[in-house]
Amino acid sequence: MSMIEEVEALRNIPLFSSLDDSRLKLLSFTSEWVVYQPGDNLCIEGEKGEEAFVIMEGDVDIYVNTKSGPLLVTTHGAGEIVGETAIVCDVPRTATVMAATELVVLKITKDVFMQLIEGCPEVAVAVIRELAMRVNDGVRMALRDAE
Repeated sequence: MSMIEEVEALRNIPLFSSLDDSRLKLLSFTSEWVVYQPGDNLCIEGEKGEEAFVIMEGDVDIYVNTKSGPLLVTTHGAGEIVGETAIVCDVPRTATVMAATELVVLKITKDVFMQLIEGCPEVAVAVIRELAMRVNDGVRMALRDAE
């Protein structure tokens, strides 16, 4: 994929849609495009988080460990980000993320991701919104399961 194609692909991701071309080029250059096969783990619950993943193509399944084994809690697809919670909150991975289909992701290191958040308020707000939505979804799921 050429730099022009990479920048255009990033521009179509809601999290990055407000960034100018120079920041999109820098993001593409400082990050790694990775292909995963179905069943490959992007990250494992409990491990230290050193990168976030922007899903460019395909789907991932998100699992959490329970007493009775792994529990599928949700699926994410193209345009979504996973793995950012461990970076932003500086905690171990809160879930295992597994490729459900062939997957193309942009793997962003912790340093690059934090620089992006610190330098781009619009990206920081989008990440905060995403984290808040996940907390809200988790609370609703817990309340539903408690009924």
